[in-house]
Amino acid sequence: MTLDDSYDVVLSDRTRVPVLGTMTLGRDPGSTIALPDRTVSRRHAQITATAGGLVLHDAGSSHGTWVDGKRVADPVELRDGAVIRLGDQELVVERRRRDSEAGLTIVVPDRPAPSDAVAGPQLRSGYALKRLEASERPHRWVLRDLRSDKFMRLSDDDGRLLELLDGRRSVLELMSVAEERFGAEAAARMIRLLPDLAERGFLDGVDAPTVAPAAQQGFLGRLMTPRETVWPDAGAWFDELYRDGGWRLVTPVALAVMAVVAVSGLAAFAYLVLGRYGTPFVVASKIGLGGLVFLLGRLMVAAVHETAHGLVMASFGRRVGRAGFKLVMIFPYVFVDTSEAWFEPRRRRIAVTAAGPVSDAVLGATFALICLVLGPGTLRDIFFQLAFASYVGALVNLNPFVERDGYHILADVLGEPGLRRRARAELRRWLSREEGFRPSPILVRFALAGVGWSIVAAGAAMVVSLRYWPVLHRFLPAPVVLAMLVAVWGAVLAPVLLTLGPPLLERSRGNRDVG
Repeated sequence: MTLDDSYDVVLSDRTRVPVLGTMTLGRDPGSTIALPDRTVSRRHAQITATAGGLVLHDAGSSHGTWVDGKRVADPVELRDGAVIRLGDQELVVERRRRDSEAGLTIVVPDRPAPSDAVAGPQLRSGYALKRLEASERPHRWVLRDLRSDKFMRLSDDDGRLLELLDGRRSVLELMSVAEERFGAEAAARMIRLLPDLAERGFLDGVDAPTVAPAAQQGFLGRLMTPRETVWPDAGAWFDELYRDGGWRLVTPVALAVMAVVAVSGLAAFAYLVLGRYGTPFVVASKIGLGGLVFLLGRLMVAAVHETAHGLVMASFGRRVGRAGFKLVMIFPYVFVDTSEAWFEPRRRRIAVTAAGPVSDAVLGATFALICLVLGPGTLRDIFFQLAFASYVGALVNLNPFVERDGYHILADVLGEPGLRRRARAELRRWLSREEGFRPSPILVRFALAGVGWSIVAAGAAMVVSLRYWPVLHRFLPAPVVLAMLVAVWGAVLAPVLLTLGPPLLERSRGNRDVG
């Protein structure tokens, strides 16, 4: 067979057995793939490679042979990615990929650890592993913990080392085999990889560090701990919503209409602000009612935002993991778990992430256009609050300096996982003028761009708030309005102050010490 029609059978421990001619599967030790499991017959099934592909036959097994959830009665052709079940054993048929191609997602279900002691490190069951396209380098492999939904990005070199972690070798043996197979530097990479896997809970028998229970965190820790209400059937609901008409929202025509609405609506909102045809947090001359409308509108916009993420996930055949309602302090949030998108190519991950801010912009534009055609009155006040809530959400979510949608989009565009954490550390070292430090241009530019974005966003918030000072002053005493504005300014400036403040203070102290 050529590379394009060569196949492997992948066992549950990720051992790969090439399909050459005819191979037998069963409990018999003489089988091509011997499965020592009482639920597997001695001669269970047979796979034959033909000119047209692979064909599987059941060999009269006791418990039957299943392919993709259907019991095999007659010979069946095997597609790339087909899941074969023999008794309690699951195997995957996978076409051998070129090095530049993405691989299929390998899923190892969470099972109790065997009672037999193992000789050395092995991956804990309950994970999914995928190799992405070559364009995803340097961090091309994605390892996901199916229990905690933690992810780990790995290089090609580290991804290949995972196949050695089967529990049959001690650490010294792992280093020796890694060096033999992958070169002189592989032993050092293995030494670095094992602690990283252990820290994230991917090694069998090693528990990852856990967050202290709320009772041990103190008052502030308990206050900041999110309280979640999870919707367990969210994935199925999003799939059904997509099939029942949601797919129309991701067609080229629908996207073009959204772009026109977003641009025209943004112009309309700017006109409303400049002309003071609406006042933030004020409806029917009541600031309390306006604030309530804003909060309810913000929650509604957030729900649509998360729904947009879910619909785009469904359009790519990926299922939302969890969804629900979250309360942090007294602030309500809705959330959708889109972590499955990590197994998709970069362009699709960006599309999933961008769906939320796009929905914010389109909703804000729609409300602004409605507000523009309405005459003065309570209804216009309400739609202005809804538009305001939408644009606040878009601005917050697109901020690349906090881990929201804008940050994830930029991290994918640059191909730099962990971008924010690494960039902040790089910027602090650069500002501190650490001796011998050679900054990464990409990380420093991102950090400076994030600071610039935060300053621009803070400036915009200040200009808008000052423009409405006279109006707010009619409803509230001057000290109260000033306190509100200071709180808003402090919130929007906080990311900049927290990023630039510590290293500049450290640098200042260093200069004083030298002087």
